[in-house]
Amino acid sequence: MVLKTPRISRQALPGQFLEIKVADSYEPFLRRPFGVHRVRGENLEILYEVVGKATEILAQKKAGEYLDVIGPLGNGFRLNITHSTLNILVAGGMGVAPLMFLAEKLAETKHQVLIGAKTKSQIFCEKEFQDLGSDVKISTDDGSQGFKGKVTDLLQKILPHAISHKPLAIYACGPRPMLQEISRISKKYNIPAQISLEEHMACGIGACLGCVVNTRAGYARVCKEGPVFDADKIVW
Repeated sequence: MVLKTPRISRQALPGQFLEIKVADSYEPFLRRPFGVHRVRGENLEILYEVVGKATEILAQKKAGEYLDVIGPLGNGFRLNITHSTLNILVAGGMGVAPLMFLAEKLAETKHQVLIGAKTKSQIFCEKEFQDLGSDVKISTDDGSQGFKGKVTDLLQKILPHAISHKPLAIYACGPRPMLQEISRISKKYNIPAQISLEEHMACGIGACLGCVVNTRAGYARVCKEGPVFDADKIVW
């Protein structure tokens, strides 16, 4: 979905998100968080999958309608825009959504994009990443496209070669088990990794304390201190 949001578009950074009120009624009552997928001038794009009532309502919106939007929210990725660093972006399923904006910012650097899903039909944005000049590799659990296995298995497969191109940096977004495994892998190879956590966010501004995670510095709010954290800071 493309939203015309001049102020938000000017300020948005990769990894930040929006809180959208999808209807004027009390049902659904809470706003829904959506990562910033791309920015085009005054236009901002979100990428989402229809999985419940809120996204069903959102999918029925027509061009020209208005939405109540708060953003940009949260802390995004800290970019490593140097030509000597190999940046590896790892996306699991709909985790591709915020990584597209990140890839655009890193387009002039050496970077690889690893996209994983259960099956071929659930691979998103492959062509869009390729159009940016990204080196894209695919993994599917059933082997219907690319490497057969989890995207974290693919990451471990390419790392021995990638390490010869140090320094490295990993950026990731996807399901929690995937992010936990990336945290383990990055620690094993001593590679800095930033991960975008997916949690249920009721308010999006840190007031309700409904999205806290345990970190080595104590509890942190995903919507306020995150959603992007250093992987080695999370207590799994």
